[in-house]
Amino acid sequence: MSALAILAIAILVLVLLVLLLGVRIVPQGWEYTLERFGQYTRTLTPGLNVIVPFVDQIGAKMNMMEQVLDVPSQEIITKDNAMVEVDGVVFFQVLDAKRAAYEVRQLELATLNLTMTNIRTVMGSLDLDELLSQRDKINASLLMVVDEATNPWGIKVTRIEIKNISPPRDLVEAMGRQMKAERLKRAQILEAEGSRAAEVLKAEGAKQAAILEAEGRREAAFRDAEARERQAQAEASATSMVSAAIASGDVRAINYFVAQSYVEALKDMASAKNHKVILMPLEASGVIGAIGGIAELAKEAFGPQSGSGFGGRAAAPGPRATPLSSPPPPPPLTPAPSVDPTGDDGAGPSPSSGPWG
Repeated sequence: MSALAILAIAILVLVLLVLLLGVRIVPQGWEYTLERFGQYTRTLTPGLNVIVPFVDQIGAKMNMMEQVLDVPSQEIITKDNAMVEVDGVVFFQVLDAKRAAYEVRQLELATLNLTMTNIRTVMGSLDLDELLSQRDKINASLLMVVDEATNPWGIKVTRIEIKNISPPRDLVEAMGRQMKAERLKRAQILEAEGSRAAEVLKAEGAKQAAILEAEGRREAAFRDAEARERQAQAEASATSMVSAAIASGDVRAINYFVAQSYVEALKDMASAKNHKVILMPLEASGVIGAIGGIAELAKEAFGPQSGSGFGGRAAAPGPRATPLSSPPPPPPLTPAPSVDPTGDDGAGPSPSSGPWG
């Protein structure tokens, strides 16, 4: 092979090497910084990029995708002097490859340490109860502080999440007792409110019942008063009729009322439950005469009945009772035979052996 051929081959290899060194392919999600003689010139974006071989060189390869950092567990003293262990995660994304490469050294380590110190600052200013119940507020405060601090580095902190908050064992037991007492208090309050509501409902029911009962008594009183008024009117009418009859000289009206009172008194005496022995200071002729006077009055009031009676014939007139001018005087009291309501004839004399037998 001649020297000319060797030279041609060497030139071809050099051209291929220059082409290879002058072309850079950047993958999607990444950006490269380009340096010429050690000074930043531009940023290579994803795709095919042409550089000057032997003069330009790649400075830093920056990941432009969102990244996550695991914040290790650390001890924090809260505002009320409680010791707790806290860990979390940080999500960030590089927005400016130049600043992320040249404004800070070891970007991930710097972001992690900045997050840990701000976690101690933010959470140390809160009480334990606030620390356990206000995680959203803590995350928002941390995000605002860390994002503002990392803004000169060309990155954007998207989220900061607190994963675990672990108080000491004795503190956890005390919190358990506190929670139990609080729930017991709530249960007692709810029970008291329920009892109060039940008593109120019972009082309302008793009130309504009393109102209805009073209305019923009022209605009954009105009706009783009306009945007494009508009875008084009837008695007044009857008294007027009796007075008119007496004024006209008819003494049988008086006999009628006396006999009626006489019979009612006998009925009341016989219907008493505690009477086993009844003394009857009466004359049978007086009672019969009074009843005869009642029959005479009724006959005169209704008149003789005519027409077809039982069997198509007029009823035969009965014996007229002699009207009484006045009720007969009662005879002197004499011992009456004892009458046993149970019908036991073994004790005492028989009714036929009495003074009226």
